[in-house]
Amino acid sequence: MTFDDVRALALAWPEVEDGTSYGTSALKVRNKMLARLKEDGDSLVLPGVPPDERAMLVESRPKLFYFTDHYRDYSIVLLRLSEARAADVAPLLRRQWRALASRKAVAAFDCG
Repeated sequence: MTFDDVRALALAWPEVEDGTSYGTSALKVRNKMLARLKEDGDSLVLPGVPPDERAMLVESRPKLFYFTDHYRDYSIVLLRLSEARAADVAPLLRRQWRALASRKAVAAFDCG
């Protein structure tokens, strides 16, 4: 996968917009970060993943999921796009979108 693949997936959802964060490409919902490309150009920063879930993901699929000391105290997991498939990214991205989008947008999307 590439960030462009992630972008195409996320832009199909209401209220998602292109943006930047820390000088890299990002996707935002109502001005809050949905995901961003890490500076290495191959990692996706995915917020909304609690530390216990992150630990399970990293342990079960270390080639795909990881985190650095910088993110240790945050509900964030890093995902290597070069190892990812849409099925790996979509559920985490969709869950974060649902947390950030307005109730009206989520309801409209679920009905559509």
